[in-house]
Amino acid sequence: MPKQQSNFLKVKCGDCENHQIIFDHAASTVKCVICGKTLVEPKGGRSKICAQIVEVLDH
Repeated sequence: MPKQQSNFLKVKCGDCENHQIIFDHAASTVKCVICGKTLVEPKGGRSKICAQIVEVLDH
């Protein structure tokens, strides 16, 4: 069985410490829903994660 190459991640915003679930292959910028800080920037594949990863969630 092939291993999945993408994951959902629980991250913590560095400014307000809000926890949010994001996709590690995001196609658009993801911002914190509380303070608006950028959490994820698209990079044409695996995204640049700009927040602390708290947990990798199983599919």
